[in-house]
Amino acid sequence: MTARKQKLPIGIQGFAKLREEGCYYVDKTPYAMRLIEEGSHYFLSRPRRFGKSLFLDTLKELFEGNRPLFEGLAAETQWDWGKTYPVIRISLGDGVLQSRAELEQRIQAILRTNRETLDLPRPADWPEVDTAGNLSHLIAQAHRSTGQRAVVLIDEYDKPILDNITDAPTATAMREGLKNLYSVLKGADEHLKFVFLTGVSKFSKVSLFSWLNNLKDITLDARYSAICGYTDEDVDTVFAPELQGLDREQIRRWYNGYNWLGTSVYNPFDLLLFFDQHKFKPYWFETGTPTFLIQLLAERQFFTPNLSRVVAHEKLLSTFDVDNIPVEALMFQAGYLTIDSVWEIPGQMELTLKYPNLEVQASLNDSLLQHLSGGLAIPGPHISRLYRLLAARDLAGLKDLFHAFFASIPHDWYRKNQLAQFEGYYASIFYSYFAALGLDIRLEDTTNHGRIDMAVLFNGEVLLFEFKVVELTPEGKALQQIKDKGYADKYRARGEPIHLIGVEFSRESRNVVGFEVETVGCEPHRETAV
Repeated sequence: MTARKQKLPIGIQGFAKLREEGCYYVDKTPYAMRLIEEGSHYFLSRPRRFGKSLFLDTLKELFEGNRPLFEGLAAETQWDWGKTYPVIRISLGDGVLQSRAELEQRIQAILRTNRETLDLPRPADWPEVDTAGNLSHLIAQAHRSTGQRAVVLIDEYDKPILDNITDAPTATAMREGLKNLYSVLKGADEHLKFVFLTGVSKFSKVSLFSWLNNLKDITLDARYSAICGYTDEDVDTVFAPELQGLDREQIRRWYNGYNWLGTSVYNPFDLLLFFDQHKFKPYWFETGTPTFLIQLLAERQFFTPNLSRVVAHEKLLSTFDVDNIPVEALMFQAGYLTIDSVWEIPGQMELTLKYPNLEVQASLNDSLLQHLSGGLAIPGPHISRLYRLLAARDLAGLKDLFHAFFASIPHDWYRKNQLAQFEGYYASIFYSYFAALGLDIRLEDTTNHGRIDMAVLFNGEVLLFEFKVVELTPEGKALQQIKDKGYADKYRARGEPIHLIGVEFSRESRNVVGFEVETVGCEPHRETAV
């Protein structure tokens, strides 16, 4: 029997509204129960639009004892509904604050709203202009008034900093203002039942969290990898009515894959909009183009093929501050890279990162191409034509395509940018074109940034590329290296045609100067120079 379709909770962050309107809901209350039973102070970092706000609102309704909302959920039979707790909810997700003064005003307004919600009278000694003192008084008064310790839930704790990350003085001022506010939580411990902070980034403990040494970070706790987001099982059970007639494997390849050392999950925002529109589109990516990230990658001349397999130490991924922003940490925390594998010994953890799925791979490389070519309109037509050429098996046309692309980059852009002098520039562009199509790409050796060997599996064929810059390597060596190194051997068992393609670039001409193709495999051996 097919389950009845329910309302898709698109844009709904309130737990009460979601439950009262009969929306689909993946039960996250087992995670809430475990957190409450095992500890009291937590921190969780997850990318934007991942369900953090909904989870915090679930905690709020649980502590406030709103039992009808939990009918049929795990918490209904496990929670003590005879007790309720005063909840102080602080969300910094609305609007963009541009100064320390605006931050202080916003927090004061939020605390006033909490006081009114809790129906607490304003004491005579209320510290109106002292934000930290204001919060401290509110927590203590909530405890005294109700007889139960307070619950503090802080959402988007870092947004005022991230909104100003390109303006270091303002970002620093925001950080210090928030540090002053959050420091209250340590001194108020006797009045607190539970504390939960969420945000996108994980700022270093020295800069923001040195005051709260009992804050447990569950970001990379395997037990909570699926605390936000939907698992494969969730999709196949809760959302089963939405799957009829859809390509299940393609859904998985496009939207699944985010991992924090445990079960992989889908981004809820993506999946809900896909079920609504039935079109594979970068829904999540389009809600926040990572302009700052793209600029940072370009400035640091990051070799873009390496984005598919970044290796980083666990500590590096937590080393994030206004004046210290490792690319790896930014991309991981923002959701553009996720965990692929782990190498671990006592006291040390090394993580290999990758794109979580095709949406991120395709969209991020599309944005990179726009930046690397100096224009929003330049890559689009070439990406479409690349797909048509591959589908038609027109390998000779690839040379003309990429020659036309490099020729379309304005001379003035080259003059103003040093990127073209970066050894990996040309190979990065070539790679990003294929990655922007969401194709199955396998990378071999990227130790020398002037060259790369890359395999593309598409349309029942294997394309093996070797890239070289002629000013660094004698002409005519790209194709020969593929043959000498036997790169095709590992793909012969597939029984598909294998195309060996040597591509050579020139810094002086800023274009493709050599393009050779040889096909081996199940088709008769042939060699062509184009």
